Amino acid sequence: MRIDKVLADLYPEFSRSAIQKWLRQGLVLVEDEVPSQRDRVAGGEQIEIDVPEAPVADWVPQPIELDILHEDDHIIVINKPAGMVVHPGAGNRDGTMLNALLYHDPALATLPRAGIVHRLDKDTSGVLVVARTERSRNSLIQQLAGQTLTREYVAVVQGSVISGGTIDLPIGRDRHDRRRMTVTPQGRPAVTYYRVVQRFRAHSLLRVNLATGRTHQIRLHMKDRGYPLVGDPVYGGRLRLPRDAGLPLQEALRAFRRQALHASKLGLIHPADGAPLQWRQPMPGDMAALVSALERDQRRHQA
Repeated sequence: MRIDKVLADLYPEFSRSAIQKWLRQGLVLVEDEVPSQRDRVAGGEQIEIDVPEAPVADWVPQPIELDILHEDDHIIVINKPAGMVVHPGAGNRDGTMLNALLYHDPALATLPRAGIVHRLDKDTSGVLVVARTERSRNSLIQQLAGQTLTREYVAVVQGSVISGGTIDLPIGRDRHDRRRMTVTPQGRPAVTYYRVVQRFRAHSLLRVNLATGRTHQIRLHMKDRGYPLVGDPVYGGRLRLPRDAGLPLQEALRAFRRQALHASKLGLIHPADGAPLQWRQPMPGDMAALVSALERDQRRHQA
């Protein structure tokens, strides 16, 4: 078997791309000789790997409160509030979930992105998982690719959705505005499943599942179907008020200034013991209040 595949099987705590990089850098010895990544081994050879120390990025630990749903030696599961940025970037150098994680567990500085393997947009709330070891990080990345790490969302959209469905449209970066994504044949495959939970006069509450995890996927797919998320500042378009909407509903819709999207359920296989695990979180207060206002408006017009 090829040496890179053998090493990936022997050392699942390291990614195959990292092992191939170390082979190219001459950090792997087979019987005291430097192999190429295409060389084959038969079994019984002595192998040495000089594993380099992981670079520590210039991130500052900060005492920011985290809503931790589960924590063990391998993973941390967090309920992220709307308004919290997950990872530092342009315009958000600190005050992020990553800064909070480094304060909570300084050892995370040795992992790429402090163990963060998937993200939620700044103004999307809900459940996400962080790896505490390189082996757990690789396991979660593989589960994301193999769809054994499952994510379910609830969303409030504009428009009365008739029935559930599947959206299979590729997504790529907008060539004219790098901060936006767009549906394009040149994009990466993206598949979204949705079903109706509640239908209001001019809005719908949906439950959404992802087969892929592209940036802004739910927001963009629902907008493409003609059902943009309430409050979405990028893809939401003009605010739509139902005909004869009362003042309480008008105020609730105008006051909702973020995309009405919440990651309500996360399921995964534990990286260490293989146990299936699942966490659920109800809608945060602002979304629950919005749904209540829509329900009251519905009852008012049915009376």
